[in-house]
Amino acid sequence: MGRPLASDPCYTPVIRPPLPFGRDRIRVVELLATGTNGGAQEHVLNLVSRIDRERFDVSICSLSPGSGVRKLERAGFDVCVIDVPDDALAVEAVAAHLAAVRADVVHNHMYRAEVIGTQAAWRVAETGLARPYVVGTVHSSRVRSDEDRALIRRLTPRMDHLVAVSTSIVHKIADEGRVGAPVTLIYNGVDLERYDHEAPCCTLREEYGLPAEGPIVGVVARLEAEKGHPTLIDAWVRVRADVPDATLLVIGEGSRREALELQVRDLGMERSIVFTGRRDDVPAVTAALDVAVLPSYREAQGLTILEAMALSRPVVASNVGGIPEMIQDGVTGLLVPPHDPIALAAAILRLLDDHPLADTLGRAGHDLVHERFCVELMARGVETIYDESLAAVAAVAV
Repeated sequence: MGRPLASDPCYTPVIRPPLPFGRDRIRVVELLATGTNGGAQEHVLNLVSRIDRERFDVSICSLSPGSGVRKLERAGFDVCVIDVPDDALAVEAVAAHLAAVRADVVHNHMYRAEVIGTQAAWRVAETGLARPYVVGTVHSSRVRSDEDRALIRRLTPRMDHLVAVSTSIVHKIADEGRVGAPVTLIYNGVDLERYDHEAPCCTLREEYGLPAEGPIVGVVARLEAEKGHPTLIDAWVRVRADVPDATLLVIGEGSRREALELQVRDLGMERSIVFTGRRDDVPAVTAALDVAVLPSYREAQGLTILEAMALSRPVVASNVGGIPEMIQDGVTGLLVPPHDPIALAAAILRLLDDHPLADTLGRAGHDLVHERFCVELMARGVETIYDESLAAVAAVAV
């Protein structure tokens, strides 16, 4: 597959100065709060796949095992799992790991990693070794307890840099009273080698016994409360009333599957709503969708919608969190209020009925991803922050 022209901002090369102090590479540990599947784990996979390996020696550590860890391992990356539930003991274990690999940077992903990784970096310093530069990416729009918010506020001044994945998350950091560390907005990026020219999965109808004809609508998201599946299932009753041969694919795994399947049975929608569970071929499945939907009640950014846009799929999503930073209503997709099955059904039906509009939105979304949301742009932004670690070392040396 040929890459886009060099004028594409996603492929414009970046020239960085040589590393100072005779350094070979900057040693970075990516620390995940959990090893399950989700946006943060996908972010780390994309990041380590595109980081400049000649400049950065990157390793991955997770504070629990899970399907996300297995996905990273299948992609060829070794993952150190430190499965220690007690936070104090986890701090000591992570500090020992950081010291052993002589980490220059610890990049924490999600709340528990920020808590554990930050304290571990300072614990390393207490032993007389150089403290790793502390970077934290805030991936989640979750509202934390007062106790958790107080802890992260206390720890933020001991961090060197925070990354927000959307303007919505920038505001969340401010609303939580987190001061003392600079915040940089770096959007999650899509791996265009996986999501730009992927052929649609041609076996879906056969695998799940779907009608030989008829549109396929899909949602790719963890089956958790904040993702809004109940609203989509309610909306689907209206969609099926107008398009009787339409099928809804619910792609992903999570704790709410049993409850969602019960809702489907109660509505008599078993024949038109299919729960696929985890799929290893999400790009191909997404490419086969006539409409991609993300009905979230809250969302930091919504990476799966970006992935659908990269594949030129028309999208419908909730007007919450960071989603409106990606989707301009009626231009690159359709936005609907959260918790509103009537509006959601109307938007889906609009795209199923108006093929020229669906095609126009799909093309506009594809172009937007190339302009602003590719993984290469994300990696460059993060690399710039990693380079700050050497400036910090130089300042201490003076």
